[in-house]
Amino acid sequence: MSGMKKLFSLQGPLGSHSIFAWQKSHGNYLASISGESKVNIYDRHGLLVKDIELPGPAVCLGWDKDGDMLAIIADKSHIIFLWDANSQRTYQVDSSLRDPLTFLAWSKTGSLLAIGTAKGNLLIYNHETSRKIPILGKHTKKITCGAWSKGGLLALGSDDRSVTISNADGDTVRQASLREQPSDIQFSEMKVDERSKIGEDTVSMVLGRKAMFLFNISDPDNPMELAFQSKYGSIVDYKWFGDGYILLGFASGYFVVISTHVKEIGQELYQQRDHKDKLSSIDINAAVDMAASAGDNSVRIRIASDMKEVTSIITLDEERTIDQVKWTDDGQLLAISTPKGNLHVFLTRLPILGDACNTRIAYLTSLLEVTIQDSVNGEQAIAVQIDVEPSFVGLGPYHLATGMNNRVWFYVLAPGARELTNIRSLQGRMHLFGGPVKLRDREYLGTVQSIKLNEDYAAVMFDGKVQLHTIDAENSPVDEEREARLFPEPNTDVKILCHAMTSQFFIFGTDKGDLKYFFVEDWAYVNEFRHICGIKQIYPDHSGTRLIFVDDRSDGYVYNPVNDELVVVEEFPNQSRGCLWENSANDRGIFITYDSDAIYSYVYSKHSMKGNDCTLAGKTKLPFGTIPLMLNCGEVTLQTPSGKVMNISLESHTTHRAQDLTQNELSTALEQCIRLKRFKDAWNFCKHLSSIEAWQQMGKAAMRALDIDFALRVYRHIGDVGMVMSLHKIRNLEDHKLLSGYIAMFLGEFDAAQTAFMESTLPLAALEMRRDLMHWDSALSLARRLAPDQIPYISKEYAQQLEFTGDSQNALKHYEAGITREDSRRDHDELCAAGVARMCIRTGDIRRGVNMAVKMPGRILKKECAAILETMKQWSEAGILYEKGEYWDKAASVYIKNKNWAKVGELLPQVMSPKIHGQYAKAKEQDGKYKEAAAAFASAKDWDNVIRIQLDHLQNPDEAVRVVRESGSVDGAKMVAKFFIRLGDYGTAIQFLVMSKCNDEAFQLAQQHGQMEVYAEIIGSDATVEDYQSIAVYFENEKSHFMAGKFFLFCQQYSRALKHFLRVQSIEDTQSIELAIETVGQANDEQLTHTLIDFLMGETDGMPKDAKYLFRLYMALKQYPEAARTAIIIAREEQNAGQYRNAHDVLYNMYQELKKEGIKIPVDMQNNLMILHSYMLVKQHARRGDHLVAARLLIRVANNISKFPSHIVPILTSTVIECQKAGLKTSAFSYATMLLRPEYKTQLDLKYKKKIEAIVRRPDKTEEEESSSPCPYCNFDLTDMELTCPECKNQIPYCIATGVHLTKADLGACPKCDFPALYEPFTKFQNGDDPTCPMCTETLTPSDISRVQDINKYLNTDTD
Repeated sequence: MSGMKKLFSLQGPLGSHSIFAWQKSHGNYLASISGESKVNIYDRHGLLVKDIELPGPAVCLGWDKDGDMLAIIADKSHIIFLWDANSQRTYQVDSSLRDPLTFLAWSKTGSLLAIGTAKGNLLIYNHETSRKIPILGKHTKKITCGAWSKGGLLALGSDDRSVTISNADGDTVRQASLREQPSDIQFSEMKVDERSKIGEDTVSMVLGRKAMFLFNISDPDNPMELAFQSKYGSIVDYKWFGDGYILLGFASGYFVVISTHVKEIGQELYQQRDHKDKLSSIDINAAVDMAASAGDNSVRIRIASDMKEVTSIITLDEERTIDQVKWTDDGQLLAISTPKGNLHVFLTRLPILGDACNTRIAYLTSLLEVTIQDSVNGEQAIAVQIDVEPSFVGLGPYHLATGMNNRVWFYVLAPGARELTNIRSLQGRMHLFGGPVKLRDREYLGTVQSIKLNEDYAAVMFDGKVQLHTIDAENSPVDEEREARLFPEPNTDVKILCHAMTSQFFIFGTDKGDLKYFFVEDWAYVNEFRHICGIKQIYPDHSGTRLIFVDDRSDGYVYNPVNDELVVVEEFPNQSRGCLWENSANDRGIFITYDSDAIYSYVYSKHSMKGNDCTLAGKTKLPFGTIPLMLNCGEVTLQTPSGKVMNISLESHTTHRAQDLTQNELSTALEQCIRLKRFKDAWNFCKHLSSIEAWQQMGKAAMRALDIDFALRVYRHIGDVGMVMSLHKIRNLEDHKLLSGYIAMFLGEFDAAQTAFMESTLPLAALEMRRDLMHWDSALSLARRLAPDQIPYISKEYAQQLEFTGDSQNALKHYEAGITREDSRRDHDELCAAGVARMCIRTGDIRRGVNMAVKMPGRILKKECAAILETMKQWSEAGILYEKGEYWDKAASVYIKNKNWAKVGELLPQVMSPKIHGQYAKAKEQDGKYKEAAAAFASAKDWDNVIRIQLDHLQNPDEAVRVVRESGSVDGAKMVAKFFIRLGDYGTAIQFLVMSKCNDEAFQLAQQHGQMEVYAEIIGSDATVEDYQSIAVYFENEKSHFMAGKFFLFCQQYSRALKHFLRVQSIEDTQSIELAIETVGQANDEQLTHTLIDFLMGETDGMPKDAKYLFRLYMALKQYPEAARTAIIIAREEQNAGQYRNAHDVLYNMYQELKKEGIKIPVDMQNNLMILHSYMLVKQHARRGDHLVAARLLIRVANNISKFPSHIVPILTSTVIECQKAGLKTSAFSYATMLLRPEYKTQLDLKYKKKIEAIVRRPDKTEEEESSSPCPYCNFDLTDMELTCPECKNQIPYCIATGVHLTKADLGACPKCDFPALYEPFTKFQNGDDPTCPMCTETLTPSDISRVQDINKYLNTDTD
């Protein structure tokens, strides 16, 4: 809690009286009563100005309302001493009263002085007219106190314990008797619900120093006396303040606040003991809203509107106690007197004088001291001692100006800095150049109101004029003719109300609304603007290219001198006291204005969707009594009444990091950045918000600011493809209005978009927008102005919308307006004509609409008009149009509604709707025409009714049965079943009952009439488990094991099913074994499996069954290894029996099954399949004449002849013959020799015997070598028919078409079985007589075969 600055102290000037008074209004003088029969008058700095000798000790003194005249009365003297503060002369006025003068008081409104005497007499002296009005006997005893009201009433208190209230002529208006002697009379106004018409209507006084007496002039019969707690002690002093409140000080150190409102009287609103021993004085100053209480040796300063807060404490360590405390009217100085006669004056509130230039500020820190500092650039603060207390301060880049009245003192801030070419070079270095130093002083022709400085010039305003002159003429580089100039020019009837200086311009505003720019360098005007009324304040930015001015109406504007554009400042305060532009280069468009309560932040933008734009960004509370001096980066530097500066951050600016803020705070910070157009900061906040709404908000703001690149960045980030594409299309537009129009359109502000488009170079964009938005009235209006040729098209589109909304009358009007009757627009006219036809019908002109629809060539229009007529129940006209449009179904439907069956019958062949056929059929049935009804029901696919009519009316069961069988109708089947039951044909009845899903009825019927086998055959697989079980139990009881087992299998009772299957001993044995295998496969039960295996192996009945059943069992159980071994055995048996195709198929199927299940294929199976397949190929190649391949294949088979025991001789014979044909003489000789062995010779076919013997007798052992190809595994060269590589020992896959081993090149595969083959031989193979796959025997064409790029899938086949 800081103390206040002491200005001066006076030791013992008051003697023991402690009577002193500050000059009213100005507070420039302090008059005090000395103990030596004189009055001393001091100035604000403690210097003695005048001492007035008196004939005796001074009794009382007082200043008039303006502070121009001081009145003094002395003891035992009838003279009134007057001192004129302006001329500093003393006058004496004889009161003409012979008793001692005891009291004086100046009027609050005029120049009247009231003098009271020891005998109760009164003198009213008019200083202006020197008239004296004596009133004798006003009181009977000494007049001790009194006061004037603002209404000119005089209240006096006397030792005679009475109070009188008189008018300005001394006539008594009111009088009241008191119980104690009064003191300290004051006039004020009580706090009431309705204000008094006479203003100050309450007289207050202290009675006997114990009670407060309130006397209301308007209610004299009801005075109020207020008593207080005894602990407070006697009343020392009291003061009125605020809205009818009274502050009282008590001797024991307490002060109390009470209200004079009727509802609150008697209540203490606040009380506090400020001083321990005693309280001696209190004072309140409304100008600074401060209250002071003096007691002990200290003074406590509080805010009057909030007594709880102590702002300062002044402690006088050299004094034991304090006597009186008084403020000047302006609250700047506080005087404290002591019982010793000492007087101490403290500076409580300085005149707020200051100025700023760029980031440097100058402000008054004492009455004779100005401080200059630049905290932004870290410049050391420098105090400048000045000669007189200034009334204005001006600061320039190099100079400081202070002054009062008509005199100005100039100081150079840094004498050694004039050679700097850049003003900014002085920042932070001023103390290095030796300043500040007083340069000169200068007097002007009138009282100076304000002064503005730039580098070389000063502009001084006085009496509606401005003197522009060089600051330092001796060192100034300017020419003599440019040293000084007086504005405005002589003989002009204008008065300059405000002015400003920039580095290049002198700018001023006049009472006529003139705003002029004077270019200092050219010494000429460069811009003039005329406003509608006077301009009283101007505030240019640093360059002068933007200027805020306030006119006589208190409206604010931003003016651009480059193009004379004027922008109204929204929500500009009515009582603006000043404006400041932002210093930061990043926020050049931001400025503030302020009144006594708040700072208003604004953002001015030259480039926005609205053009030049100025919007309110925020409002910040202004600390009481402070004045803004500078704005930098959102921080305002304020000058306080105590002669200091403080910084506050604007509420419109956020100063926190994003990571330190809550979600709500982040949203607020985002809005602030958007308002200030700080989009880079807004981006950071959006990242932390992670809200799509926040990104969209920022994107829209960037669009409004026409920052298209930033908006694109935002919408790319959130993935708004449509907006990105739209912005890309307009980003390079140079026409500001056109760009603004598109942005407004994107934002949905269509009226603003139209306005911008119309002012752009492409006004047709407005028409296009309105058409796209279907704002047809606006579009038509624009088309009349911009594109009359588009009116027909717009009318058509408008009519279509009106038709959609049901406004048929207006739609008809616009359709008719859209018809052009031009050949080039025939399609358009047809659409309009169609609309006219529809709207005519809707509006009741049916004949015209129907005629137009019939004449028009299109089918669609006829359908549309017919549909409208149908809704209007105009069936005949609707039917005609449907028929004309060939909408047969609709036409028939409408004719049905109209009961026009003849017309329906005509249309029926073209009608496709079953519903219509059905309706027609019902009509014919009612007419008894059953054949036609049946045919119509059939066309409607209403089979139940067809069957009903065939059975009930036409007696044609055969047709009914046919219909049921073809349609599958359940209800129809029931009807047929009932029909056959009546005829006794139970088998047929059961069939149709099953077909109708009546299984229970069918079962009972079959059971009753011994038709269960028929029922079982019919029911098939389309039944429930319960149905199957019922059938199975029936056959079980009938000992029909096969049928019982079959149906137990269907109902999944596998054990019972297997039991019955194994009991079958008939021609059904084979079929029952197959079903038994299926049963075990489905059951997957180990016990049932063993039971069946025992049966198949003959363990049950001693009769082993065919091995194929065991193979099928293993397959059903998915026991593929066992199945494979069984398959090999079966194949061997088939092979031994000479059934080579069966053996081949068994092995092939097993091979595919194992491959499908991913099981390794046994080598034996693979080899046996290869040998069998080679044998299968021989006939096909021999038939095609390819004997070499056939011979090579037979050689492979002959080498494994033991696997063909049934046909050894025929196979060897064929081998010899094919080898002989193929030229393989050696091989033919070898196998011929084998055939002539005794065991084979007898079996030789006589047809070939001699030939074979000849081959042996005359051997020819010439044989060409077998061709070779590389191994697909290791590329080793081996013969084509070799399937085992001697190098890598791998088994090589073979070609299913030729039997040779595969190579990496030219590979194909069968698309059915996926066995590989050489592509070329395989495709040739399919071009023969038998185009099937030699392996799977599926039919193929060469186009079905595709080349295989990756041979590895066949090389890596797992084999065991």
